[in-house]
Amino acid sequence: MTDAVTRAADILKEHRESIDRLDAILVYTLGERFKHTQAVGKLKAEHDLPPSDPSREDAQIARLEDLAKRANLDPEFAKKFLNFIIQEVIQHHKQHQK
Repeated sequence: MTDAVTRAADILKEHRESIDRLDAILVYTLGERFKHTQAVGKLKAEHDLPPSDPSREDAQIARLEDLAKRANLDPEFAKKFLNFIIQEVIQHHKQHQK
């Protein structure tokens, strides 16, 4: 192996280690987020509140799009990602309503 190939392999390994750490952060962060949204779902069920809050969802999407722009992340991707999470949360809330 040449020095350049060895150096490239080292850099690739470093990037992959960073990606692995970030994936773990994402998973644990989502777990923490869902813990709170499940508590919200139980609270809504106890007080006969609707499982969905469209004005809150719209505000969150706008906030996330702004954050995405500032983080140099495609805002459309961020919006799709948050919409996916919101739909999952609403399903959890509906389960608590039963």
